[in-house]
Amino acid sequence: MTVDEYLEQTPEPHRTTLRALRETLRVLLPEAVETMSYNMPAFKVAGKAVAGYAYFKDHCSYFPHSGSVLPDLAEDLEGYSWSKGTLRFPADAPLPSKLVARLVETRRAQLGV
Repeated sequence: MTVDEYLEQTPEPHRTTLRALRETLRVLLPEAVETMSYNMPAFKVAGKAVAGYAYFKDHCSYFPHSGSVLPDLAEDLEGYSWSKGTLRFPADAPLPSKLVARLVETRRAQLGV
């Protein structure tokens, strides 16, 4: 399955929300390769996963592909449900681009890419 196929089969309102996240990630990671990783869309830089996302029945999730990004940004995540490796957000409310930028910046710093 390709990223486009994944998004095509994603139900609304999840699809619109994830498409908005995808566009934000494309702007933040213009050099990244979009691929499927663990059956979910992901952005890789220099072969390393920087960001991923997926839909679930009642929410969408952002995956930083690291167990330390979200704990490091705990103050920025107030109001969201999250665990070490998953940030959950409403299916009808895209993550703010400023928050996505912080998530990507933190992960890139970890990877040195």
